Amino acid sequence: MPGKGGVRALVVEDEPAWQQIVVEILDEFGLEVDVAGDVDAAIALLRESAHRLAVVDLALGEGQAANKDGLRVLEAARRHDPGCATILLTGFATVELAVRVLTDYGALSCVEKGTFDRGAFCALVGQALALAPVQATALSTPPGARPAQSAAMREGGVAVQAPAARGTSHAGTAAGGKVLIVEDESGWREILSELLEEAGYQVRACSSYAEAVGHLRREPPTLAVVDLSLSRSPWSREAGSDLDGYRVLQAARDLGVASIVVSGIAATGDIGRAYAEYGAFSYVEKQTFDRRLFLQAVADACAARQEDQKLADLTAREIEVLALLAQGKTNKDIADALVISTNTVKRHLKAIFDKLGVHTRAAATAKAIGAGLSGPSCS
Repeated sequence: MPGKGGVRALVVEDEPAWQQIVVEILDEFGLEVDVAGDVDAAIALLRESAHRLAVVDLALGEGQAANKDGLRVLEAARRHDPGCATILLTGFATVELAVRVLTDYGALSCVEKGTFDRGAFCALVGQALALAPVQATALSTPPGARPAQSAAMREGGVAVQAPAARGTSHAGTAAGGKVLIVEDESGWREILSELLEEAGYQVRACSSYAEAVGHLRREPPTLAVVDLSLSRSPWSREAGSDLDGYRVLQAARDLGVASIVVSGIAATGDIGRAYAEYGAFSYVEKQTFDRRLFLQAVADACAARQEDQKLADLTAREIEVLALLAQGKTNKDIADALVISTNTVKRHLKAIFDKLGVHTRAAATAKAIGAGLSGPSCS
């Protein structure tokens, strides 16, 4: 079509109704849209022309859940049209499938038909086009659609699915508190958000260093889940670099917020740096992502953070008493070391037990050892 700048998109979908929906949206962005209904036609189009974006249905054919011909199209796009961003559209989404699509096939996102939301999808298309600024500058944002930046920076992050399907959980406090997800890839934001919300956490998600620091300072969460590389975000402080994730870890540490890294960067040096320099609680590789292990890491990190907060409530004198208790000292030993009476030691121990939520010396000692407390240098 003349007048559209020659920037092409591909829709690979065998259902006419879905073809129409997606084509209309892409046409509003000013894209020249090619349409294919099967794998062979899609591959032929990918070989014939360069495309900026491809929206691909998972099941091409009879529509059975076992049909995954769309994955063949994603692989063909990687081989024949490497500059093409891809979005998988499916009625048969699972966490495992979404992880595979993002990790093995390099797709931008995996969108469920059952919870499809036009506004959110427009935001996702805008983000895909923003990944190639030279080509995207000729494109217009359709009337009524949120620009990719404002969608990414609104409260709660970019919602790839319908917002109604991804609300804030009311069980978040009981499950372990609030979690901030800092991830510039919308597909991974969606996977992590969905897993955590289903587990009962209160989730906020954002895509850049600037947004993350704002959330951390306004309302510090229990835990921050951070991608090291935020370079895919057009609003990263240093687009094209891998430094912003480390800055988020530092900001979290400065504010006393626990952190977990979920990243595609798996170099030994980067992993060691996240642990040694920024105090990350755990490091999860995207390439080998396992939802059970991820949720366990989150639960452990939140539990550890809650214990740290309990210890933070202790006074300096109570810390001294607890450290001596952890060394196996008796009340008299503690009194002699701190030059206080045994009755004062008993009062301190009662306050310590109440704050830590324990009832015995052994339990208090276990918490002290777990926190790495050592006795003060008192004679």
